[in-house]
Amino acid sequence: MGSLAIRRIVLKLSGEALCGDAGYGLEPEVLRTISGEIGEVQALGAQIAIVIGGGNIFRGLRGSAQGMDRSSADYMGMLATVINALALQDALEKLKIETRVLSALNIRQVAEPYIRRRAVRHLEKGRVVIFAAGTGNPFFSTDTAAALRAMEIGAELLLKATKVEGVFDKDPEKNEDATLLRRLTYDRVLVDRLGVMDSTAITLCRDNGLPIRVCSLKRRGNIKRIVLGEDVGTLVTEEG
Repeated sequence: MGSLAIRRIVLKLSGEALCGDAGYGLEPEVLRTISGEIGEVQALGAQIAIVIGGGNIFRGLRGSAQGMDRSSADYMGMLATVINALALQDALEKLKIETRVLSALNIRQVAEPYIRRRAVRHLEKGRVVIFAAGTGNPFFSTDTAAALRAMEIGAELLLKATKVEGVFDKDPEKNEDATLLRRLTYDRVLVDRLGVMDSTAITLCRDNGLPIRVCSLKRRGNIKRIVLGEDVGTLVTEEG
């Protein structure tokens, strides 16, 4: 435990991260792989909380664009995150990793209600905490929920796990000459619209001095390397 550089971390996972190459739904092997990585981090003594999206099942913005009421569509998206949280909890507990799902929507039959002090207590007891249902309010993304929860529980880092190694100056999947940007300021992310997270989440992190690191979820061991202090992916801070 003495070698840990970061002791409390919030991991932001997109819903799409759970579906593998299928593009929708849940892929059991992906859940097992992610859970194994989380278990390795927890075994080091780190406290890990997870905010999960629901885009693999339903995305509120997409529903709104198709003519649904925005609030109704967003609530449907929140329920999708609960499904993902329960799936990840199941995968973690199959590895004997004690886990709690805390939901911003009141669904007592399947998840505890979100209470900040309860979340912190679970982390202190060595449990993995999964935050579901975003902020519990429409018009806010799960990126914003991740920033909010990270500050509420006193996390030292917000880790955004993506499909690529970090933040690039252009789309690396379309441009072979794309350059990985190792250091960024919050303001550059906002001004250049680099797509790290939405602007509300970035602004919250900037105003409260919460560092953001963006790295690839596909490269096994990245989360462990980060809590041990290795320079992985892209780091977003005030200084850049």
